[in-house]
Amino acid sequence: MIPIARPVLGEREAEAARRAILSGWVTQGPEVAAFEREFAAAVGAPHACAVSSCTTALHLALVAAGVGTGDEVVTVSHSFIATANAVRYCGATPVFVDVELDTFNIDPALVDAAITPRTRALLVVHQLGLPCDLDSLVATARRHGVPLVEDAACAIGSEIRWQGEWQRIGRPHGDMACFSFHPRKLLSTGDGGMIVTASAATDERLRLLRQHGMSVPDTVRHASAQVVFEEYPTLGFNYRLTDIQAAMGREQIARLDGLIARRRELAGRYAAALADVPGIVVPREPEWARTNWQTFAVRLERADQRQVMQRMLDEGVSTRRGVMNAHRERSYPEGTWRAAGTLTRGERAQDTAVALPLYHDMSFDDQDRVIASLTRAVVAAGL
Repeated sequence: MIPIARPVLGEREAEAARRAILSGWVTQGPEVAAFEREFAAAVGAPHACAVSSCTTALHLALVAAGVGTGDEVVTVSHSFIATANAVRYCGATPVFVDVELDTFNIDPALVDAAITPRTRALLVVHQLGLPCDLDSLVATARRHGVPLVEDAACAIGSEIRWQGEWQRIGRPHGDMACFSFHPRKLLSTGDGGMIVTASAATDERLRLLRQHGMSVPDTVRHASAQVVFEEYPTLGFNYRLTDIQAAMGREQIARLDGLIARRRELAGRYAAALADVPGIVVPREPEWARTNWQTFAVRLERADQRQVMQRMLDEGVSTRRGVMNAHRERSYPEGTWRAAGTLTRGERAQDTAVALPLYHDMSFDDQDRVIASLTRAVVAAGL
């Protein structure tokens, strides 16, 4: 079976975890601090705050942005459900706008009409690792005076051309950007997340919120020669990353450039082989973006998505459907969200897209098997 994804975890990560375990400090501590510094340097961010997942990162970012009960956050339904869930965790209402069909990303032209006096933030997604149009979106957010949070769960190492130079997602270009270290992502710590920001005050607030609102971190109290009593000035959360995970993450950061180069090589082979296959639409990379190709998802113009995926599975090739839409789920009944216009392009993307296997140690032979299997399945499904 060719899997949909496979994390790059080896002896280096095992030894790093062992180092943390034997150090006697396994919760949030010196490894987390080092991981934050190294991650910030890798993406060009002034500040990075490690947390337990990208979902918790999104929640904390919205809380830090001032989102609360009765507010609205403009975002997309066409994303993993954690994007919209983070809005609802704050007691706010997600206001969904549609996506561009060729990039699966938020359509910047639709955002202005979705913003109201109740809008407290704009939450944009770099879907499947492909950067969204930050140039337009940041300008819109600034024009309306609302914070912009980037859901960069999939986008570690992706780049945009910003003011004439290539910069990595996470610099950040909005107010905060949130990353994931789930095993499906390029970098994995088993699970975990990171929030980056250019604001020292925002970073300080995020650090307070992630650890119960505790005024003095564990590391400071344990290192102090004087007795220290902590206080809890604000309602916080237990959203910490462990030192075991952070030690693994430091090794993963060292692999990043090689991981991106390999995935771009494999994605290029997919694009070249499938570009002229009738009924298959390959993803488009805008000239101002360089994606890390966390996922390579094609769209089927006529063939049935489920039939194609089943035929490929029968031939030993794993796939995944297109990105979900939160508004189609039972957990999003009427009244829990609203839409600024139709969401038909996102729905079409979910119903016609197929994510193909892509991972660092994938061989060209296995990739050729995937290409052949997809081509046969499309023909057999009634093209």
